[in-house]
Amino acid sequence: MRILALDVGDKTIGIAVSDELGLTAQGVEVIRRSSPAADFRRLAELVAVYGADTILIGLPKNMNGTIGPRGEAVQLFAAEVAAAFPDRVVKLWDERLSTVAAERSLIEADVSRRRRREVIDKMAAVFILQGYLDSLPAQKLP
Repeated sequence: MRILALDVGDKTIGIAVSDELGLTAQGVEVIRRSSPAADFRRLAELVAVYGADTILIGLPKNMNGTIGPRGEAVQLFAAEVAAAFPDRVVKLWDERLSTVAAERSLIEADVSRRRRREVIDKMAAVFILQGYLDSLPAQKLP
């Protein structure tokens, strides 16, 4: 079971992937959005390379749990992903504060402001995916 996680923004899409056991999340890359066709081409390449059977998309909710305009845009994007990848499971996952957590983690690691801008979306995708993985029931290994 491999899961590809997306942190979807207007200009970028942060990408993370789970390990094969579904225990840890690793950052993969940041897609600089240019066109829907190019974005989906790159997503298809990543799904194939990692053999992802699930695509997890961070859903930005307001702190009170409601969905605002950004969340609605992500829901539309998720519907397009589901249509483009009908043989994959597409899930939305509450991503409140994932970018804040990623930013704090990078600051604590003394990453420069310029470098943080380059990797923040990838790190947010890692936080989204790791939160999801941590929520799953523990798997017993043989």
